[in-house]
Amino acid sequence: MNDSDALFDSAIPDLPRIGRGKVRDIYSVDDNHLLIVTTDRLSAYDVVLPDPVPGKGQVLTELSNFWFRMMEDLIPNHLTGTSVSAVVGDAALAKSLAPRSIVVKRLKPLPIEAVVRGYLIGSGWRDYLETGAICGIDLPKGLEQASRLPETIFTPATKAEAGDHDENVSFDQVVSMIGEDLAVRVRDKTIQIYERAAAYALERGIIIADTKFEFGLDDEGRLYIIDEALTPDSSRFWPLAEYRTGISPPSFDKQFVRDYLDTLDWDKTAPGPALPAEVLKQTSDKYREALQILTG
Repeated sequence: MNDSDALFDSAIPDLPRIGRGKVRDIYSVDDNHLLIVTTDRLSAYDVVLPDPVPGKGQVLTELSNFWFRMMEDLIPNHLTGTSVSAVVGDAALAKSLAPRSIVVKRLKPLPIEAVVRGYLIGSGWRDYLETGAICGIDLPKGLEQASRLPETIFTPATKAEAGDHDENVSFDQVVSMIGEDLAVRVRDKTIQIYERAAAYALERGIIIADTKFEFGLDDEGRLYIIDEALTPDSSRFWPLAEYRTGISPPSFDKQFVRDYLDTLDWDKTAPGPALPAEVLKQTSDKYREALQILTG
């Protein structure tokens, strides 16, 4: 796939676009269904960067659908099985969008990011250095960057508006937002999904250091996993063979881009800097490699 195939912004003339996230464009199909198009946009530090990563949206869609199917016995997901061509009238447009698009149930999203960590990295590492804890969970002294945690921890965050940063919050704050029963269900499902996926990936030579999920409710209050699942956008994937503590390990995800951005004189607010062609290509290659390893 070359750069001309990259999709930064989608347009579907016969469907109203009702949302534009950092990566996904959301269209209304009817009262009960949405069409989600996963573009090749790349965000880092909660800023959408100006250059798309060719093929990224297709990788994210394939990988999410793979995990959704694997976890169906743990939790229902938002997939409907309806084809893109059934809701997009222009046949050529439907064909071009199909590899990166899904028709989903219209659910009520919960107002939190369900973050789960098995290793100490990213904002969790920064919080640990400052306080010895993450989201109010005390951790042992003397852990190194990228250390495996004594147990999997649920470290939720608030959902930020575009351009703002997600903020880590305590479990008690989640309880105050959505109620104790739902908070416990979300926490338990998040940990179950992560631990199953992490064990599966480890057998294939990939450490899933952390990830985040989004959940939604239907009219009967049933809980669903929505948005994406265990992709290089929402997770840190580390090659097991190159893993060591004390550093930010090599990765199959956008940590590669973050590490490049950290070399720049950029204050991590919009607008984001342009990315060199080589960084975009290496990012695309890493995403595809992760997909191949995990799904065969």
